[in-house]
Order: sequence, then C-alpha cells, then structure tokens
Amino acid sequence: MHRFKRLFAVLAFLALLLAVFQLSGLRDNFNLVFLHQKFLDNELTGLLIFIALFALGNLIQIPGWIFLAAAVLALGEVWGGVATYLAAVVSCAFTFWLIRLLGGDALRQLKGRWAQRMLAQLDARPVGSVVVLRMLLQTVPALNYALAMSGVKFRDYLVGTLLGLPLPIALYCVFFDYLARLLKVPGY
Repeated sequence: MHRFKRLFAVLAFLALLLAVFQLSGLRDNFNLVFLHQKFLDNELTGLLIFIALFALGNLIQIPGWIFLAAAVLALGEVWGGVATYLAAVVSCAFTFWLIRLLGGDALRQLKGRWAQRMLAQLDARPVGSVVVLRMLLQTVPALNYALAMSGVKFRDYLVGTLLGLPLPIALYCVFFDYLARLLKVPGY
C-alpha cells in the first residue's frame, strides 16, 4: 500500500482541484468566447492570461483544442500557433513540476511486467519517446501526469516536448483557420 501513497496523493490533488474549479464556477471561464475576448482586450495581458488558463485547464482536463481555436481566431493562424505553442510548453513544464512534486516517480514503484516494459522503453529513448507521444497525444493531461511520475529527467521531457509539439499544433492551426474561413466566422 505504501508504494501507492504518491499515486493517491496526485489523484486526491487533481480531484480537489477539479472540484474547486467546478463548484466555484471558474471552469465556466474555460471556453472559446472568454479566451477569444481576453486576446481582443489586450494581446499582452491576454497572452499571459491565456498561458495561465492553459496551464490550469490542462490540470483539470480542459481540452487543448479550445485554447488553440481561441488563439487562432483572435490572433490568426501563425501568431495563434505561436501563442499556443508557448502556452503548451509552459503548461507541460508546470504540470511536470507540480505532479513530480506530489507524485515523485510513483510509476517506478509499480511491479507489473507491462509497466516495467514501458518504462524500459522510455529509459532507452527518453527524448524520442516523448517526441512521439507529444506528436500523437499533444498535451493530454494523463500523458503529462504519467511522464512526470515516470522518473524521466526534466531535460529529456522538455526537449521531447519542444520537438514533439510543433507539427500537431501547426496542423490544428491550419484546420481551425480553414474552419473559420469556411464558416465565415465574424471578425475573422
């Protein structure tokens, strides 16, 4: 039971955080209209609010596409992509440090053969593994939690994140730009 103590601590923290956001009504601010308006109000403070909300939203399971769509609609395809990339990297780093602080390398304590095999693959090619996972899953919170508790070094995590996020973000930017034009979104 002792080896699951850190996993329970992470789960309890995330449940508490989600409950606070849900019950306080703060979760309602995590929507396309609110984020878009923050960018329109002031691009610099809007960017800082965007980064903070992206990081918090990532912790409480808000889908990243909402942030990306808001950035593309407010800033355009290129600058929206740059803002999202910056926010995604900050969010992933923030999540890593927070979950690592609470959970340590809790996944290393799991004794299952499957878990040990997955960790061995991560150990053999940490940067490459993170790049591939980022390309496939982008900033999915469960991926961030798992990598933080896997024992992977922060440097490898960060380099893999920096290299793995540009392609999927660029593809989503093109998609949301195309969608906005196709739907003739006002002000776009």
